Amino acid sequence: MLEAVEVAARPGYAVNVVRCADVHRGWSPPEVAAGHRMVLVRRGRFRRRARGTVADVDPVLAYLAEPGDEESFAHPAGGDVCTSVTFSAQRWRQLAGFSLARTTVYVDGRLDLAHRRAVASVADPDYALAEELLALVGHAITQATVARTPASGGRADDRALVSRGREAIAADDPGAAGLFPLADLLGVSPYRLSRAFPRELGVSLTQYRNRVRVGRALDRLEAGERELATLAADLGFADQAHLTRTVRDHAGMTPAVLRGVLAGEGRESSGRA
Repeated sequence: MLEAVEVAARPGYAVNVVRCADVHRGWSPPEVAAGHRMVLVRRGRFRRRARGTVADVDPVLAYLAEPGDEESFAHPAGGDVCTSVTFSAQRWRQLAGFSLARTTVYVDGRLDLAHRRAVASVADPDYALAEELLALVGHAITQATVARTPASGGRADDRALVSRGREAIAADDPGAAGLFPLADLLGVSPYRLSRAFPRELGVSLTQYRNRVRVGRALDRLEAGERELATLAADLGFADQAHLTRTVRDHAGMTPAVLRGVLAGEGRESSGRA
């Protein structure tokens, strides 16, 4: 069952929360995108097929759709929750100025934070949400034009390898405890695995794994977590200082500052760590 709830709408753009509760491994019937759309995953994962490319979409990989794109979806992992932002052609030209060659976007820590801030701003769609959407779209466009993603070409076998590695990391598979055990789990050499991630995603395997952990840290901080030492231990960081450095490197702010930002405090000072 697919449910879409519109949470904000203004001339030129609309924001929907989309929930899918079904499990279906097969592809849905093709549907043609009617407008410019950016979809970011909040929870779960699914597969999207468009422009002859299959992408595994999850909180670390968003996608962009343009009018006329023929899309099919599969949900082999079950339910998911997404934020879907739709733009009119005029608004998209204002924000992007051109058609994007790539349909997927690597969601780094800053884009993840921009997504969360946009979701938290729907109560003020005219100013707060509009400003957050500018940050969100601007950062996504930068990612789409400079970062390599699964939709940007490369070796098909590397694409499948990276997909399997991402799935193991997301599932906290014991075999994903390090580069060498993950390579053993996937049946490839550590050299091959280490080189595949930059080719396909534009970031190293270490950066990707840390990005997943930073996303989980943001979830906990957003939920009100106050014990940073406990958070660091739970997420496998060496200590609180390691957590703080990694979160700051990915999201631009320390966990202590982010806790206030995600609670709705200090929006005007978001550029200062």
